[in-house]
Amino acid sequence: MKKVVLLRHGESVWNRENRFTGWTDVDLTEKGVREALRAGELLKKEGFLFGKAFTSYLKRAVKTLNGVLDKLDQDWIPVEKDWRLNEKHYGSLQGLNKSETAQQYGDEQVLIWRRSYDIAPPALTEADPRHPMHDIRYSGVAPMQLPATESLKDTIARILPYWSATILPSLKNHNQILVVAHGNSLRGIIKHLKHISDEEIVHLNLPTGIPYVFEFDYNLNPVNDYFLGDPEEIRQLMEAVANQAKQRT
Repeated sequence: MKKVVLLRHGESVWNRENRFTGWTDVDLTEKGVREALRAGELLKKEGFLFGKAFTSYLKRAVKTLNGVLDKLDQDWIPVEKDWRLNEKHYGSLQGLNKSETAQQYGDEQVLIWRRSYDIAPPALTEADPRHPMHDIRYSGVAPMQLPATESLKDTIARILPYWSATILPSLKNHNQILVVAHGNSLRGIIKHLKHISDEEIVHLNLPTGIPYVFEFDYNLNPVNDYFLGDPEEIRQLMEAVANQAKQRT
């Protein structure tokens, strides 16, 4: 049996402040560090031994991966970083408080920007310093590939070729792979693996720091999937993610 573990990074500073983060490179909170270490403990308890790990260019994912591997005493395994595992780009919403944005535009509009399949938030201009074309880490990426905003459909379009050409084939050489990324980039992979419809994907909310295990047969077909941890706690964490962008009274 082959396994891929998908893990959303631990709580970031902007998660705690309820801000749209996207490609903004914010750090983990102390809680986020604890979540990473707890994920490592869960994986160690289950006997995971990873052959390779993948993560994004963003420090909240990189530091989560480092914490997990440290708990596992598997810091030595090869790690591949790629910008295509970055979070969905939230355009001009990046940095804004989700609840305050909902008060301005309404819960329904913010839910569409956060979770709809093919509607992107308002785009950044190229002159905006937040545009990734101004970030040295993306200097090797063709300018036309760098997003100024993204829908989930756009995010999936950049992730799935990398998943299909690089991550999934790595299971031929390794029995267990770890992918530490972001809520929407992982939602794209999950949508693909579980054949979730464009309409239903809006209801999938991934909590931070909870390992999600996919099992594959030796022909690399998915055969089972499950979260590690207490089901009731995971349900409550998912509900909390779903409620982040609602207006607060």
